Amino acid sequence: MSRFLSSPMTAAIVGCPFSGGQPRVGVDQGPIHMVEAGLVKQLGELGWEVKFDGHHQFEEIKAISDPPIGKLKNPRLVSGVTRAVAEVVGGHAKKKELPVTLGGDHSLAMGTISGTLDAYPDACVIWVDAHADINTFESTDSGNIHGMPVSFLLGIGSKIPEFSWVKPLLKPERLVYIGLRDVDAGEKRILKENNIKAFSMHEVDKYGIGKVVEMALDHVNPERKLPIHLSFDVDALDPSVAPSTGTPVRGGLTFREGHYICEAIWETGLLVALDLMEVNPSLADAASVKQTVTVGCSLVRAALGETLL
Repeated sequence: MSRFLSSPMTAAIVGCPFSGGQPRVGVDQGPIHMVEAGLVKQLGELGWEVKFDGHHQFEEIKAISDPPIGKLKNPRLVSGVTRAVAEVVGGHAKKKELPVTLGGDHSLAMGTISGTLDAYPDACVIWVDAHADINTFESTDSGNIHGMPVSFLLGIGSKIPEFSWVKPLLKPERLVYIGLRDVDAGEKRILKENNIKAFSMHEVDKYGIGKVVEMALDHVNPERKLPIHLSFDVDALDPSVAPSTGTPVRGGLTFREGHYICEAIWETGLLVALDLMEVNPSLADAASVKQTVTVGCSLVRAALGETLL
């Protein structure tokens, strides 16, 4: 049972067909494919009331003039969209519903986590990803904002007026990573300087996923009483499991390791928000796309209480 959600438990699917935080087309199609694959019905069969009133449309935001700021690409678009997402997610969270945000690229987490922290100021974040997504204005090489949302949430790096709406409400001790394996030199420095706990694939190999999840929870939620926001980038999984994503990196989580993380977080009874990001149906053959979409839906079900027995 959930400690924070109202009864009957309601999952609000926030479909975010958005790709502006990175250069590859197609990641905006991820949520559409997942809903078409039957996710709403699947969650209903798990006993959830499911709210889904169509995917969010961002056309009016796309029309704005958006030259780069420094290296940052599409800054006004990303800011406008993530701000809109923050309001939607925060609205669901305040009603004690569980927002399930389907991305789209991971810049969206700037919005989803802002929304969660607006409703639950003491929430902690478990970030499952191959990448740390913590580059700052100074450290980014690419200027792609999907590699930067965590730095905005923590309030580190230069202040960009266009993102002044993002309140630095996330504290370093309330953030933990699982699955990192492709981290920029600048990001490694940022993680160390801010004393941020991260369990890379090295720790997963060394201790096993069960122990890693337990240690992650011990760090970020030692008394097991804080609300949890789980932000899951599908590229945390090995490309053999989830091939259809924008920045695949070999040596990732297995199918079962990814699912175990979701199952274990659900078992705490503390989950209040879920992101599933970076499914990109345009980057692989039809079979690989279907496999990745199916895995994405399966991870959402596992995080919302589906068990093997």
